[in-house]
Amino acid sequence: MQIETVIFDLGGVLIDWEPRRLFRKIFDDEEEMEYFLNNICTPDWNIQQDGGRSLAEATQILVDKFPKYTSQIEAFYGRWEEMLGGAILPTVEILEELIEAGTHRILALTNWSAETFPVALRDYDFLQWFEGILVSGDEKLIKPQPEIYDLMCKRYQINPATAVFIDDSLKNIKGCEAYGIHGIHFKSGEGLRRELQVLEIL
Repeated sequence: MQIETVIFDLGGVLIDWEPRRLFRKIFDDEEEMEYFLNNICTPDWNIQQDGGRSLAEATQILVDKFPKYTSQIEAFYGRWEEMLGGAILPTVEILEELIEAGTHRILALTNWSAETFPVALRDYDFLQWFEGILVSGDEKLIKPQPEIYDLMCKRYQINPATAVFIDDSLKNIKGCEAYGIHGIHFKSGEGLRRELQVLEIL
């Protein structure tokens, strides 16, 4: 079937987000910073906020458990904006081409905290280009749960067989493909452009 809908992930595909950008300012020791990010403010902890847990609750859980690192833990969301590195321009260019062509529906599906997403909406004008954006923190569902792909398709009346989803997480791509959406594992703007050309989307 012909592709009718292109769905973009945001973080890591269109927006550069890296906790080390902040924590290199906080830690003098790279090894201690890596210990902190791998054992305290971990990806598994952070994704619970993408699933709807409040930033205040998440912070308090870790402060209670690791009081020695109170100031660093509080900085994770207190200085969260310093983790943002700007737009990933090659992907934004592709997005703009698709919008200007007007041949496909363009939507976004992101694992993102409902409390921090307004910052992205304020800072990245291209987020206004999408027909719609489904934010995990608002829905209390996260990729790669099948329920979030199902919600996306039902809310926007998408036929999974005519949709493609672009994400930098292989786990999320496997999740969308299990649901019946064609997945593109994002690694670079150049690679994405090639894959979209093969699918005759660009």
